[in-house]
Amino acid sequence: MADVLFIVNPAAGAGAAAREWSAILGWLPSSGLSYEQALTTRPMEATEITERAVRQSVPVVVAVGGDGTLNEVVNGFFHNGAPIPTTTRLAMVPLGTGGDFRRTLKIPLDPKAAVQILQTGIARRLDAGCVSFRTPDGGTGVRHFINIADAGLGGEVVHRVNHGAKRLGPATFKVASLLSLLAWKNKPMKVVVDGVSHDLKAMQVVIANCQYFGGGMRMAPTASPTDGVFDVILVGDAGKIETIQGLGTISRGAHLDEHNPKYQLVYGKRISIDCEQDVRIDLDGEDPGFLPALFEIQPGAIEFITPR
Repeated sequence: MADVLFIVNPAAGAGAAAREWSAILGWLPSSGLSYEQALTTRPMEATEITERAVRQSVPVVVAVGGDGTLNEVVNGFFHNGAPIPTTTRLAMVPLGTGGDFRRTLKIPLDPKAAVQILQTGIARRLDAGCVSFRTPDGGTGVRHFINIADAGLGGEVVHRVNHGAKRLGPATFKVASLLSLLAWKNKPMKVVVDGVSHDLKAMQVVIANCQYFGGGMRMAPTASPTDGVFDVILVGDAGKIETIQGLGTISRGAHLDEHNPKYQLVYGKRISIDCEQDVRIDLDGEDPGFLPALFEIQPGAIEFITPR
């Protein structure tokens, strides 16, 4: 058994990951790592490959791709909502479209530097989120996330991104955000955070384990994946023009400093969201279904190799 399993999504970054991985293979043999590679060919295959590796306690599994690839790999560490007992550690070489998770942990974009972290980094226990939700066919689904989840406008954005072209790279999210915002209508939602109820007409509700989403938007500037709680941002009945005008403030992570009544920050470990209308959810840039949904934190669920 090799020490490192690279799980590669060649389709990440609108196919750019395939070219980048080919270049990486030019120098990877000289890195000194004992490794194997597995290239995915269909959705959710990364989860299946990861689960097999985790059950065998392969020392290190590396997600090679974007936030969607990482999400699939993260889900391979769990079964029926619970962590699979393992000594496997997780790492990432970011090659995708959004690249939001890596920003919080300061994982470099340069592939050589990212691979070097496997040898020089430290392992940290990171929290994960477990979500139960309504599937498109009306059933109940269970998925995990490691970066950010949300309900509302963000779910529409990722649905548009995932069902369109990603050739614009990070700008894909900006364009999708604008188009989704123009079509969006705020909806009445019931949000319960650790037993405390919030009834609001909402643009979106963000459940943050890390800080960035949407291609570099610092929505949750105080979130930490090691503190055992979610940062929950309730985005109220904001208008389209004021939202567009405030995008720069969100990118800087300054929107919570300006005492804007449309943004409310609370903290919690168990969050339920419901709405009488169809509202999509977003998990790490994936759109698996709709409200109602229950979001629960699983502290220290995954051991992740990060920069020192």
